[in-house]
Amino acid sequence: MTSDLPDMRASDAERERIAELLRNAVAEGRLDMDEFGERLDAAYKARTRGELEPLVRDLPTPGGSPAPLAAAPDPGTMDYARRIGQPPTSKGAFAFWSGFGRKGTWTVARRFTAVVLQGGGEIDLRDADFEGRDTVIRCFTLMGGIHITAPPDMHVDVRGFGFMGGFGEAGSGGDPDDIAPGSPRVIVTGFALMGGVGVERKLRRADKQRLKQARKRGRLEKREDGGAPDERA
Repeated sequence: MTSDLPDMRASDAERERIAELLRNAVAEGRLDMDEFGERLDAAYKARTRGELEPLVRDLPTPGGSPAPLAAAPDPGTMDYARRIGQPPTSKGAFAFWSGFGRKGTWTVARRFTAVVLQGGGEIDLRDADFEGRDTVIRCFTLMGGIHITAPPDMHVDVRGFGFMGGFGEAGSGGDPDDIAPGSPRVIVTGFALMGGVGVERKLRRADKQRLKQARKRGRLEKREDGGAPDERA
C-alpha cells in the first residue's frame, strides 16, 4: 500500500482506520499480541501518512485488496466551501470602558473593524462563517486589548504593530500541512497603543472531543492487550 503524499499529515480518521486493520489482523492470527501492541501504539503516535502505511503494508484489507489512505474520508476535516459566501452578521465591534465578544456561530464580514478604548474584546473564528474567502480584520486598541482565536487549519496572516504595547504574531501563518483546502485567507492588521492584540490558535471543541476519544481508545486497547494472555504460549 503506497501513497502519493507520504508527508501529508495523518488525520484521526486515518489513524483509526489503521487501528481497525490491525485489530482485524490480530483476530485472524496474522499478528501476535506483541506485534499488535507495538503497531497500535505507533499508529496513534503517527503524524504523517508515511508513518502509518508501513504498519499495514504486509496485511490485507477487508475484501483482500489494498486501499490507499486517501480513500478514507476524514470527518474531522472542515468543509470551508459551505462556510464561505454567507451574508455577514457583524461588520465591526466597539468597546469603551467595557468589552465585546464575537464567538460561536456568526458570519464575519469581508472587512471587520474592532475598536477598543480602555476595554477588551474577543473575536473567535473557530466556528465562524465568512462573507468572502479573503477577510481583513482591523484591530485598534488604546489602553485595552483584543484577543483573536483561530483554528489550526485556517490561514491567518498578522500584519499589525504596537507602540508601548504588542501585536502578537503567535497565531500567524501556521503549519502549512495543517491548513485546510479552501480555507479563508484572514489578514489581521491594525495598531495597538499602550495595549495589545493577541492572536492564538486553538482546536475547535469538536476536534478536542475527537482527539480525546481517540486517545482514550488507544489507552484502553493498550491496557487490554497488556493483560491478555498469549494463546500460543
